[in-house]
Amino acid sequence: MSVRTTTRRRQLGATMRKLRARKGLTLEEAGQLVGVSKATVSRYETTAGTVKWLVVDALCRVYEATEAERAAIVALAKEAKRQGWWSSFADSIPESMNLLLTLEDEAVREDHFSCVYVPGLLQTRAYSTALQKANEVPLAAEEIERLVDIRMKRQEILGRPKPPRLWAILDESVIRRTVGSPETMKEQLGRLLEANESPHITLQVLPFSKGAHGAALGSFVIIGGTEATLDVVYVDFHTGSLFLEKDEELDRYRLAFQYLCAQALDMEASSSLIQRARKEL
Repeated sequence: MSVRTTTRRRQLGATMRKLRARKGLTLEEAGQLVGVSKATVSRYETTAGTVKWLVVDALCRVYEATEAERAAIVALAKEAKRQGWWSSFADSIPESMNLLLTLEDEAVREDHFSCVYVPGLLQTRAYSTALQKANEVPLAAEEIERLVDIRMKRQEILGRPKPPRLWAILDESVIRRTVGSPETMKEQLGRLLEANESPHITLQVLPFSKGAHGAALGSFVIIGGTEATLDVVYVDFHTGSLFLEKDEELDRYRLAFQYLCAQALDMEASSSLIQRARKEL
């Protein structure tokens, strides 16, 4: 199976597994109710193999999914093989990036906390290029351009007729760290000011004056999906990425984000602080 099929299958499998657990059925019991084997139900809950939407529909009915849930899950099953726009950027995209792009392409909201750099969805091309050039392993100019092109293409989701709701909380260090040149940083801070005027974007700054805060977890993103897709926490480390979806993990990060919202400056005060940082460059 291709990597790109795996990403949607992962979401479908996790959703089907959660619905069955909610209903309190074993794999064998679920299979008997819809006339398929235990192994088939198990396969539908993993990332292995193709799926038939009619079986998915039957399982959703047995699990007593709501009409909205069933319709969305069946639609996801029908599109399990659909490739996203990023498939044209070459097969060398890592699985972690492929999964992030799949989740983000279908997200209805994203909650970001950034403690080092501006979130990718809000970066300017010059800022993004400067970040890629700062890699400890020097990248070829062509590779840098390819990675920046992908990041810029990602941002198009914010221009959709129904864009995802983006809520970003930035540690003050993000707006104080000069990435690239002062001119690059001025442009980037200007982009943040523009973003904070958008009706579907909320941007807050967590000032140094707050001291210790509720984000010892580091930078993270909570990606919120539709009825067919689970909420997922994305944590990006320098050496790799984690995707967390267990209830206890989601609860921990949601609580952390709530605390950060309460501790950060409001939108108006955040824009004022960004404007001051921009003038000081």
